[in-house]
Amino acid sequence: MDDLRVLIADDDAGMRTVMKHIIGRVQGFSLVGEAANGEEALAMVEKSKPHVVFLDVEMPVMTGVDCARAIQDMNPAIVIIFATAHDAYMSDAFEVYAFDYLVKPFKVERVTQTLERVRERLANRAEPVGAVPKAITANRKPVDGRLMLRHREGVSFIDLNDILLVQREDRATVLYTRVEDGRYVTGDSLGEMEDRLPKDAFFRCHKSYIINLNHIKDITPYGRWTYVVRLQGTKHDALITHEKYEELEQLFH
Repeated sequence: MDDLRVLIADDDAGMRTVMKHIIGRVQGFSLVGEAANGEEALAMVEKSKPHVVFLDVEMPVMTGVDCARAIQDMNPAIVIIFATAHDAYMSDAFEVYAFDYLVKPFKVERVTQTLERVRERLANRAEPVGAVPKAITANRKPVDGRLMLRHREGVSFIDLNDILLVQREDRATVLYTRVEDGRYVTGDSLGEMEDRLPKDAFFRCHKSYIINLNHIKDITPYGRWTYVVRLQGTKHDALITHEKYEELEQLFH
């Protein structure tokens, strides 16, 4: 496996130097850029396509939290780790599903452990790392009907039961289907798609994902507050928070 690409965004040059040295000591990671504010970070994310982004919360021009929201709209699979001098922003980190939240000053070992967990989690996203929750193994009735979808290539009529996943990707909404690994890019927002899809079969598990409940394969741990949902018939997966997972359990009960 190639090195995981890491980007650091912090307005403190000294802290960026510290983080750079720590990352250089951990095998399997390589630094691809440093940014002094959120806008610089977003430009570097588009250019270097990092796997991991360390974000200071309090930065000029754009806060780390706002930057994290924008990053998730580009690629929700990017691992976001907040590093800040205050723990008051932890609730905001919950909202953007951060992998971890480091409070300065932190020990080198604390960052190293986080990076090792990132490496383990990303390596295991292709394989389950825990038992499938019983609440997710129940059979559900396939949904009937078709969706008329306007997209870049024209208009398609898609069987609702063939839709596996709807997600934000490169600031657009993308549908993935199980038919010939279909992929459709639409101008509709994720909220608009959520309104058009039947609630008894589709579930908004994350600000960037909607999943088909009939095609859940398993759910495994990811970050401190987040899980990975794997779906049958696709290599793509989704994220779900602990709170949304509990909501999902109730649906299957």
